[in-house]
Amino acid sequence: MMARMWITDLRGRGRALFVILCLFKLSSVAGQARYSVPEEQAEGSFVGNIARDLGLDVSRLISGKARIITKGSRQYVDLNRDKGTLVIKERIDREELCGKTTPCSFSFEVIIENPIQLYRVTVEVIDINDNSPSFPKDDINLNIVESVASTTRFSLESAYDPDVGINDIQKYILKPVDHFKLEVQNQSDGGTFIEMVLQNPLDREKEETHTLVLIASDGGEPHRSGTVRIHITVLDANDNAPVCSQPVYKAEVKENSPEGTVVTTVSANDADKGVNGDVTFSIAHVTREAKQLFEVNVKTGEIKVAGKLDFEKSKTYQLNVKASDHGGHSDTCKVIIQIMDENDNVPTIQMMSFSNSISEDSPPGTTIAVINVDDEDSDGNGVVKCSINSDMPFKIESSLTGYYTIVTDNFLDRESVPEYNLTITVSDQGSPPLTSRKHINVKVSDVNDNPPTFDQSEYSKTVPENNSPGFSVFTLSASDADWGQNARVSYFLEEKEINGAAVSSLVSVNSESGVIHSVRSFDYEQLKWFEFNVTARDAGSPPLSSVAIVRIVVQDQNDNPPQVLYPVQTGGSLVAELVPRSADVGYLVTKVVAVDVDSGQNAWLSYKLQKATDRALFEVGLQNGEIRTIRQVTDKDAVKQRLTVIVEDNGQPSRSATVIVNVAVADSFPEVLSEFTDFTQDKEYNDNLTFYLVLALAVVSFLFITCLVVIISVKIYRWRQSRVTYHSNLPVIPYYPPRYSDTLGTGTLQHVYNYEVCRTTDSRKSDCKFGEVGSQNVLIMDPSSTGTMQRIQSEKSILDEPDSPLEVSNNMQVIVLFNIVSLKLT
Repeated sequence: MMARMWITDLRGRGRALFVILCLFKLSSVAGQARYSVPEEQAEGSFVGNIARDLGLDVSRLISGKARIITKGSRQYVDLNRDKGTLVIKERIDREELCGKTTPCSFSFEVIIENPIQLYRVTVEVIDINDNSPSFPKDDINLNIVESVASTTRFSLESAYDPDVGINDIQKYILKPVDHFKLEVQNQSDGGTFIEMVLQNPLDREKEETHTLVLIASDGGEPHRSGTVRIHITVLDANDNAPVCSQPVYKAEVKENSPEGTVVTTVSANDADKGVNGDVTFSIAHVTREAKQLFEVNVKTGEIKVAGKLDFEKSKTYQLNVKASDHGGHSDTCKVIIQIMDENDNVPTIQMMSFSNSISEDSPPGTTIAVINVDDEDSDGNGVVKCSINSDMPFKIESSLTGYYTIVTDNFLDRESVPEYNLTITVSDQGSPPLTSRKHINVKVSDVNDNPPTFDQSEYSKTVPENNSPGFSVFTLSASDADWGQNARVSYFLEEKEINGAAVSSLVSVNSESGVIHSVRSFDYEQLKWFEFNVTARDAGSPPLSSVAIVRIVVQDQNDNPPQVLYPVQTGGSLVAELVPRSADVGYLVTKVVAVDVDSGQNAWLSYKLQKATDRALFEVGLQNGEIRTIRQVTDKDAVKQRLTVIVEDNGQPSRSATVIVNVAVADSFPEVLSEFTDFTQDKEYNDNLTFYLVLALAVVSFLFITCLVVIISVKIYRWRQSRVTYHSNLPVIPYYPPRYSDTLGTGTLQHVYNYEVCRTTDSRKSDCKFGEVGSQNVLIMDPSSTGTMQRIQSEKSILDEPDSPLEVSNNMQVIVLFNIVSLKLT
């Protein structure tokens, strides 16, 4: 505990400033401070340095939005956060604020947020002598019988001074004091009872009237006083004074009793007869407030309620009831009225601090509100019980008398319950109990604690090949249970390589909508399927993410026609299959070999005979493409047979390829030559063949002239070299170019080739053969010459030799070209 005290004595100016500050820890209430200020201070007057006294930095007051919260509607003190000081905001009148109550003080709370801290500040208002004593009347008229005995007492109404303490009435002075003296008695309620006591007998015949002055003085600086004039008329003798039945009356009355309610009745007796025996009653020597609340019947002495009684303002009232006769005699009795408390005040709830939003990751015990509960009733009527809903993760704790703190009692989850409606219930223990309620709404602010979630962990989608770039494949969707930015999901493609290409070159994903688009057209023959990852990431801090696997399956389309591998179709030469005339039914002529790079039913091939010179002689296997004879070959059958075979796949729509198979029905080559010479002159090839023949002739002519020039140049060069050698007498060393042989008759080629050449008078019917004979015969013709060759084929299928057809074609073209050159040169 830490305490500081300042005492300043301003005697010269008549003011005293007394400041006491006490600070102590009370649960969530961080401290308590107490100040004292004189009343009637000007606005802006300094009260105290709250920041220094509470050990706080000014920056803490600013950042915590420090503010003052008062219970009533008026705020007398203001907080200067920039300086950390308390200053007067509104003129303070102690008499208006507290009346005669001492000490006079008011309290308020200073609330600082983030975190919430509560400080209670009490300001005591010091009274200054700003009010003069005053009497209820300016003049008092008394009728006194001249025969009244000495020491007879006459009560007077006391003066009233709103100030308290030393500034209240300190003494009364009566002038002159020839016949009377003044006696002042202090009452238990703090009031005074003033009486004039007769010292010397009165003589109406000597002096019929007397005028006295009663002075009431306070003890303040400067002194203030009030006066009243007492006019005394001396009457003839009335020797019996009224006597009250009881010196003290006690009564009880409930607060809020209606006007006219009888409190009690006082009575007095007078032994005199007639007019001198008539007694009247009046209320004397009471405060103004008591006169406004009670009244007495002049004749009966019945005391009734004349105003609104409030137990919370005053619990007890004391009345002085005066019984007087017409002769000037009187007696006074006391009436003590006790106000009984009623449960007429509903408990009040005041929010001292409230945060309507709390983060869902707040730990248990986090404060969301500080409330002040007050009930102005007393005893059981003023005892309150505060509670909140029991089915919510909050609890209420009492932190200080009249103060409660609402804190979290468990962990919160915004995704389960986004907000809570709390009802604060306060009930007193009166009969019947009074209850008040206050509803507050607490919203749970979102924390990024939930990653995005895909509908599926893996997705699979089939896309037809040859799709257009930008084609929308499908849409990914991920949901996030969070809210706002924390639930804003973006989609990203994780980079990886697929067959050496970046996945971003194949597909893209829209970061906002999750739509996956193809970047380029897919080709099933190159890429049948691929996988990639898509990340869904929210916009929280830090961001959370999840990954989904996406598999794209490329669906084959019938976009490739069948490709014929055999027989090979070339533009410069023709291939004919030789069928002996002795071939039986089912003789295998050849086999059409084709493939389709598509898959499934798009690659299922079927073979059909589209055209044929003699349809009754050949057939094609529907599934295997084998061309066989369907009857015995006869001498009547034409030598040259042309078959057009169409190869179709099973796609929708189907695609096809056509191959022409030339078949020679003959037992010898010479028999075939004459027929196939014309066969090569088909109209559909004439134009192309003529062009290539002219081109070949030009090239050969150019080569011939070039070779001729080169030979002549070489001959001349050798002749000159021989001349040089002859004259130099150097030995001659024969020179052989690389890969040339000089002996054994092997020629100038690096490999030995044997040819069988048959020449006739017609150069178009010349024949050129290989020297070996094979089991299968393939006849090859060149459009520029009718020369033929027979090439040995192995017994293996042509499918077992992938490069056989091409090699055959290329080798045959070389041989045919050589043959053409030979014929032309000849």
